[in-house]
Amino acid sequence: MLSHDNAINFLQQLFCYTIEEASPMNKMSKWIPQKNPCGQVIVVGAGKAAAAMAAEWERIWPQDYPPLSGVVVTRYGHSIPTKHIKVLEASHPLPDSAGQTAAQALLNAVSGLNPQDQVYYLVSGGASALTTLPVSSITLADKQYN
Repeated sequence: MLSHDNAINFLQQLFCYTIEEASPMNKMSKWIPQKNPCGQVIVVGAGKAAAAMAAEWERIWPQDYPPLSGVVVTRYGHSIPTKHIKVLEASHPLPDSAGQTAAQALLNAVSGLNPQDQVYYLVSGGASALTTLPVSSITLADKQYN
């Protein structure tokens, strides 16, 4: 049996390890294309970690590749500054009108692309609540309370 101090130390180490493993830092480089893309490079995404993923994607994106653009949506209070990818915020877990606006912005970002363009979708938990764009026969209130 662990002593009280050893148990606390173990739990602190476990907590730090868990947070580190959940972070997108240094875990996304395997998804960068091996050769320079020819067209536009659009990044879209949604989820509670979308802003952190977008910031990491910008950090690891090769300087000699085409510039990134796009939009991601994250939960209120979880925005992280980015240079090229716009970060929007919306409500989680209860959808709101900002999520509708964000969902439309994601659709707009990937509209009118050409076959040589590349789209990267960064998704994490919470994406469905953050990008609620109900069809015309369903209202936002229906999505919020049903």
